[in-house]
Amino acid sequence: MNNLKICVMIMAGSLLAMSCKSYKKSTTLAKGEFILAIHGGAGTILKKNMTDSMEHAYKTVLGQALQVGYEKIKQGGSSLEAVESVIHIMEDSPLFNAGKGAVFTHDGRNELDASIMDGKTLAAGAVAGVSTIKNPISAAKAVMEKSEHVMMVGRGAEQFAKQAGLEIVDPSYFWTEARWESLQKIKKEDSTKTQLDHDKKQVSRLGVTNKDAKFGTVGCVALDGYGNLAAGTSTGGMTNKKFGRVGDSPIIGAGTYANNETCAVSCTGWGEFYIRHVAAYKVSALMEYKGEDVVHASQEVMDGIGKMGGNGGMIVLDKNGHVAMPFNTAGMYRGTVTKNGKITVEIYK
Repeated sequence: MNNLKICVMIMAGSLLAMSCKSYKKSTTLAKGEFILAIHGGAGTILKKNMTDSMEHAYKTVLGQALQVGYEKIKQGGSSLEAVESVIHIMEDSPLFNAGKGAVFTHDGRNELDASIMDGKTLAAGAVAGVSTIKNPISAAKAVMEKSEHVMMVGRGAEQFAKQAGLEIVDPSYFWTEARWESLQKIKKEDSTKTQLDHDKKQVSRLGVTNKDAKFGTVGCVALDGYGNLAAGTSTGGMTNKKFGRVGDSPIIGAGTYANNETCAVSCTGWGEFYIRHVAAYKVSALMEYKGEDVVHASQEVMDGIGKMGGNGGMIVLDKNGHVAMPFNTAGMYRGTVTKNGKITVEIYK
């Protein structure tokens, strides 16, 4: 009798556990409404520093990008195609630190990075340190689809892109007056720092630190009609960067990640911190192994980056159409579109 009671109790406990698990799963998997989200960089973006015309310009391009992505998915296109087409819009605009609007290195060059990932297959592609590829996100996609590799850099990546039939431009294509002036300003600030013998308190008081020089990446995450996720990120890197520095944007798992089992992620911010945190993958891991939802998982990662001293943000879209866009700066250019075509664009905190 005692053995029988024990068996009954064990079976009852198992059924209760299964019931609880089933309930948790059903509540977690409630369908969301989003199919696409984008970002255009994070930083000290304040309403008081933005003219009406400039704000309108940013919102116009972000809205256009979202509309292009929405139409691509609604016409039966894949999430990968949507991500590429959306990032093209932002790469072709001088407003963002990617493609045409890329910032300058210390040597007065434009060195661009990009990556893309397919959530269905976990295939990925990336390029880094390129200066002649008009749309680096397409080069990253070509690396993924037309080679056996994941990342190519510099002249080799440019040679591959040319053979793949991508548009190649003269490096002067990426020159913009605003980015050139930013380089001169930051070089002057660096000179001031040297004169102050790196007195951090004095430097901060005089306002010559410029963390926002590290920001400006663009990115897109998408969920198509077939249930497949994709993510892509493109950047011009850090103003005044030296020695071929590469940030998180072209690094799969740091700046970009997509997995149909969890979510798609694109990051923007101080790349070194995102690399150390393996930030994009960490969001997915928290969802997969701890059962966290997209909002809590992404916020936990951003909190960790902030505690280490890093700044920026990310956009995350889960497999059920839920979106999260946490950031720890004053603003982040960002937007979403729902499966019904409702577009929302935001800039400030």
